[in-house]
Amino acid sequence: MTNGLARAAVRFRPASFAGTFLALLFASAVVTACGVLLQTGLTATVRPDRYADAPIVVAADQQVKLTVIHGKRPDTINQTLPERARLDASLTAVVAAVPGVEQARPDSAFPVSAGRSGLPGLTGLTGLTGRGWAALGIAPGERLIEGRAPADGELVLDTASARAARLAPGANLTVDTPIGTASYRISGLAEAQPGRATVWFSDVTADRVSGHPGRIDALAVHPTPGTAPTALADALRRALNEKAQTGQAPAEQVQVTTGQQRGTVEQPALLEAKDVLTGIGGSFGGTAAMVAVFVLAGTIALATGQRAREFALLRTIGATPRQIRRSIAAEAVLIAPVAAAIGVLPGLALARWWFGELVTRGAVPAGVSLDTGPLPLLVSVAACTATALTAGLVAARHSSRLRPTQALGEAETGPGTPGAVRAVIGALFTAGAVALAVAAANLTGATAANLALGVVLCFLVAVGLLGPWLVRGAVGLVGVLLRAAGAPASLAADNARSSSRRLASAVVPIVMVTAFCGTLLFLQSSLDHAASVQVREGLRADRMVTAEAVPGLPADVVGRATGLPGVEAAIGLLPTGLVYSSSGALGTATAQAVDGDPAALAKVLDLGVTSGSPADLARAADTIALDDLLAESLHVKVGQRASLWLGDGTRVEPAVVAIYRRGLGFGQALLPKAAVVAHTDSPYSTRLLVAQTPGADGTATAKALSGLAPAGLSVTGRQDYAAQADQARELNGWANKVMAGVLAGFAALTAANTLVMTVLDRRREIALLRLAGSTRRQIRSMLRWEALLIAAIGLVTGAAIAWTTLTPITRALTSAAPHVPLTSALLLGGAATLLCLAATALPGRALLRTRPTTAL
Repeated sequence: MTNGLARAAVRFRPASFAGTFLALLFASAVVTACGVLLQTGLTATVRPDRYADAPIVVAADQQVKLTVIHGKRPDTINQTLPERARLDASLTAVVAAVPGVEQARPDSAFPVSAGRSGLPGLTGLTGLTGRGWAALGIAPGERLIEGRAPADGELVLDTASARAARLAPGANLTVDTPIGTASYRISGLAEAQPGRATVWFSDVTADRVSGHPGRIDALAVHPTPGTAPTALADALRRALNEKAQTGQAPAEQVQVTTGQQRGTVEQPALLEAKDVLTGIGGSFGGTAAMVAVFVLAGTIALATGQRAREFALLRTIGATPRQIRRSIAAEAVLIAPVAAAIGVLPGLALARWWFGELVTRGAVPAGVSLDTGPLPLLVSVAACTATALTAGLVAARHSSRLRPTQALGEAETGPGTPGAVRAVIGALFTAGAVALAVAAANLTGATAANLALGVVLCFLVAVGLLGPWLVRGAVGLVGVLLRAAGAPASLAADNARSSSRRLASAVVPIVMVTAFCGTLLFLQSSLDHAASVQVREGLRADRMVTAEAVPGLPADVVGRATGLPGVEAAIGLLPTGLVYSSSGALGTATAQAVDGDPAALAKVLDLGVTSGSPADLARAADTIALDDLLAESLHVKVGQRASLWLGDGTRVEPAVVAIYRRGLGFGQALLPKAAVVAHTDSPYSTRLLVAQTPGADGTATAKALSGLAPAGLSVTGRQDYAAQADQARELNGWANKVMAGVLAGFAALTAANTLVMTVLDRRREIALLRLAGSTRRQIRSMLRWEALLIAAIGLVTGAAIAWTTLTPITRALTSAAPHVPLTSALLLGGAATLLCLAATALPGRALLRTRPTTAL
């Protein structure tokens, strides 16, 4: 009987289940997309290319690992390094001495450029990679074609570059390397991998000019014939560990990789990509799943509550509460899996688009494939089905337990005021949201920002529970104004007050759209605005030289620029990153290495120094200047030492010589270039800030600066300086917009779905109004006023939640109030209002086309 009732309800009353079906479909799509990204982040690999012929690759660990104690259990946390970690070159001999190793070839890469020499045909040689001669042949297809191996002062050029520049063995080529510019004789030509312009120096020369002497990127290991690579890899791990413990080898974090893991050595960016994918799929996916469950529960509760009359009639003819509950469970089992399964398809499409955008923006290496395995799809279907089943049973619990006469009476008058338990739980969630917001105000950096979604979620749960009281209070405040606006507006106010629970179901999705979009979008706009203000107030340089089509500025650019007429001071900036530990967590910070005399910094930058002096960076290489937020996270002051990791994982403890305020615009830390240059992927400065001599001719100075190199550099004024928006912040900004779009789209569709369901459920009410003499125009006007009331309550409540969430967080991150662009706020408010009007007007018109007697 129970299954028959369920099948009959779905078959003969499909319209009543359409809203639930759509809500399940949308929820499944969002959960599927996030699940696929999470699975890709956990399983992502890159096929080895350069090391395809090397069965074993030995490289440095590309993560900082820190052991922390949570309770009584130690836990290891990881943080991917912003720069490539390298091995000590002495490990080559250690690895080669392990039994079973036939060959251990050191491999290292560094950027060089030949396009600044001014010779014809060399503009195509600006993106070269320098390597040692021992690395030739590690990649498939690399071999010497013509000439001989390079000696000191010589190099071998790849054949494609030689043809492009019309060079042959015996010719001289002027090359910019990390240590300076020099002329080298071409001793031979070699075949390189397609698209990999390369120059090979002698091993001694390569080590000297690489910028990181004594360090190598990796070791390509070939086992002796008959030795299994996996067995040799285990032996290498044991040998390296034993020799490190006995002091016979450097104590470094070394990884011995085989199979697909070799691709991670080639592309260390894969580790960061895995963090991005798991962050989006896990953190945002968890939030999206909670929102989906929250919205689903509300929609299904609304749909079940609208069937109170049906349940009352069933109780009258003898159905037991258990039969009604089993019927609802059967309906959920019939509808939810189908809707969720269909929702998987748009979810996969969303995941593919999302993943493609991450690849396009460089956040994910091109060789990574989207993992569309079955697990996320099954989890999505199972989660949506379980949510539908639980929400339906909870919603029907009240109606099924009433006596038949009570159920019929309540079906006509609607449910009464929510109980005290609901009010208490709602008050607790409100208090929790306020407590989290206060906690965020006392934190700094990413930790404060990470609390934002938690604050919003607590507020949303509170609004969902306290919605009826919220609506009654809002209607009470604006009721006088509505009654003064005419009969339709007065009728809308009376309906809203008497049907506060029904209206609350429509208000919550609007609150969700406003709160989530406001928090995610305006947090980013606040950070960007603060950074632009800091740049505008802190930049003193008159001219800026920027590297464009070259790896960076020449190594001697600061000295040459300082000697030009009209130049008072010149400072080069090399961007890099740092890793730090704070409150049992690891984080990354943007940093700038200062090339030139730090005493001249004040002439090109006003950092907003609060204590100390950045000029003291010249005192020693182990010094640092910190942004005040980073200094607070590290709990250090001027004169103390900060415990940090450089970009390649080298542990340092520099002395703090200054603390400043404008870290968003100019980097969270400043270090001498000498302390950083050997620990970066590219040791070239990317910007040169120039202060002109008072009274100097700006045009003549710009012309002199452009002569520093004939190609690949641009000279601009201070108005063209952009804030140092590092890749992480740019990616976070884009990710926040996408997340806001996904959640807003889901919430908007749910809001429209809920509004349509709410209006269609008022068939009898509208029919009675028409029989009582109300015209169609008056009813349409009443529905419009209700839609505007819903939009107003939702927008005001959502804006209050967003502002309460953002204010402490932005003050912690920027020391300023949230920056809300007027255009964005108006678009958000207008879109929510139009959504309410459209989702109310369309079903209302459909109801008005039905005869009142038929509806009754």
